[in-house]
Amino acid sequence: MAKIAFIGLGHMGGGMAPNLVKAGHEVRAFDLSQQALDRACEQGCGRAGSTEEAVADADVVITMLPAAKHVLEVYRNNVFGKAPANALLIDCSTIDVGSARTIEEEASAKGYEMVDAPVSGGIAAAAGGTLAFMVGGSDEAFAKARPFIEPMAKAVIHAGGPGAGQAAKICNNMILGATMAVTCEAFVLAQKLGLDPQVFFDISSQASGQSWSMTTYCPVPNVGPRTPADNDYEGGFAAALMLKDLRLALEAAKQAGVDVEMGEEAEELYAEFVEKGGGNKDFSGIIKMIDQSWKVPQQS
Repeated sequence: MAKIAFIGLGHMGGGMAPNLVKAGHEVRAFDLSQQALDRACEQGCGRAGSTEEAVADADVVITMLPAAKHVLEVYRNNVFGKAPANALLIDCSTIDVGSARTIEEEASAKGYEMVDAPVSGGIAAAAGGTLAFMVGGSDEAFAKARPFIEPMAKAVIHAGGPGAGQAAKICNNMILGATMAVTCEAFVLAQKLGLDPQVFFDISSQASGQSWSMTTYCPVPNVGPRTPADNDYEGGFAAALMLKDLRLALEAAKQAGVDVEMGEEAEELYAEFVEKGGGNKDFSGIIKMIDQSWKVPQQS
């Protein structure tokens, strides 16, 4: 059993931390949201009053934070020098590759081993312990991190050196964003052409149009396995987060000198959906904008 500090208990982290408790670890959790912290404690996590308190005697520090600025701030101000020198650091946030490499270099300079380990799978997978982890870092750091990631995962893959996990995540999500957008367009077109959505699903899910967005995360209610579409597009992976990931991918493409026109088109679609008030809806909810049934939420 290890002492694990878990920082960041949002939609993803709040589901991930209890799985470490179930695996027999002592988890001391912290989040700025008392409601999120309360939920984690109800599922067996210990309560910390601050990041510093959480990491004080931790064997492992795991973070799941909103953006690069939060990751840099938390590690620089609240983890480095506060966590024991032999603590293993695992950042599961989705951030840009450059920031991931920077913070891992800074960690190494201070004597820590660290990996970037962003995830794929959504809220249900976080709670179910079936996330896919893409891990960047040295072979040694990956070997040490793997046993602590596995209770939260269905797959743990070493992507390469520092920052490689983030590179894999943003490339993966660029594919996801673009395929979901075209899947939504195809369903809308199919219905306009007189096809029943279930019949089109039955055909395309077994034909060359098959994709994860079609067969596992169908954007049409009551078609295929249960998805956020069956819950008015609540839960799942928020459109605002998809937009964030697409923008990270586009920035990386710009720096690498790679032309990613499909990624750019997907970013424009999700930007429009978020601007029209869809940011908190699941990203598959973009189908409602495509079929023109989306109603902009009234401001209260």
